[in-house]
Amino acid sequence: MLIGEVARRSGVTARMLRHYDTLGLVRPTGRSGSGYREYSGDDLRRLFHVESLRSLGLSLREVGRALDGPGFAPAALVDDLIRQTRERIAAETALLTRLRRIGAAEPADWPDVLQTVALLQELGSPSAGRRQRAALAAAADGPAPVEALVEAVLSEREPNVAGALKWALARSGDGAPQLLAEALDAPAAAVRRRAVQALAALPDDAARAPLRAALAHPDTAVRRDAALTLGARGLTEAVPTLVGMVAEGANDVDAADALSTLAGDPAVAEEIAASLTARLTPGPAGAPARRRLAQALAGVPGPTASRALTELARDEDPGVAVTAGYVRMLREAEAEAAPGGGGGVRGS
Repeated sequence: MLIGEVARRSGVTARMLRHYDTLGLVRPTGRSGSGYREYSGDDLRRLFHVESLRSLGLSLREVGRALDGPGFAPAALVDDLIRQTRERIAAETALLTRLRRIGAAEPADWPDVLQTVALLQELGSPSAGRRQRAALAAAADGPAPVEALVEAVLSEREPNVAGALKWALARSGDGAPQLLAEALDAPAAAVRRRAVQALAALPDDAARAPLRAALAHPDTAVRRDAALTLGARGLTEAVPTLVGMVAEGANDVDAADALSTLAGDPAVAEEIAASLTARLTPGPAGAPARRRLAQALAGVPGPTASRALTELARDEDPGVAVTAGYVRMLREAEAEAAPGGGGGVRGS
């Protein structure tokens, strides 16, 4: 078969066939009656092998080594191709991410594009100091690329840099709450935790809805972080989670502080005291939880909390009894010092 017929049937151009011949990859071995070189059946099979290997991403040099090298190992070649492909995909993904961030910033001209590129380079620096300065400068210079800041805060491990990024996000305008809320469903637990903590740093109006939704999140850490923020901001939906944190010893001091903030409303105070009291369990195994619950009751005014503390002051565990007795004594002292003598909230 002459070169023109091979080109038509194989889809490989005559020019490329001549190039293969020059490189020694596929050389026509036959001769026609007129003296023209012809491709034999073996030559065509060789051409098929060359094209098959090229379709896997091999260079012509690598194809030649694969077909003619005495030590050729297909498995090793495939493993190497997999590695190269992954590296190429990672590089393309990084480029796509950078382009998306630039587009999200809605640049008006090339100086805007270059400014965003410079910010992205600084946010991706291996130096924590440079990343922190970039975050602070982004907020100081006006609205920053929200998507870039969100992705940076979700991957940041250094606390000071993360704090600067959260500060910048709080000043970045619209978009951050939705992106952070979406990150609450990220596969990695660390990313979910950073997302809820970044939401907690946003202004109340912007973060309230996603934080409320986070109270029902399947990730316990996300629920607890959301509850601490909402409780400190006066939202009573956080009470059940906060009470559970006290009982379970999970950041119980902060949870008790949040409950104390919520207990400023007498009706809510009674609800909190009842919930804390319901978590009391008898026996030696429950003593640590009873001690934490007694400490939390110290910040909750009202008769229900006072009755619970009186009972706990007689607890079988000395540590619980001492803690509850001390808290009860403080409440009584506050009540005596309050206007009207004995009518204070803590002593009621």
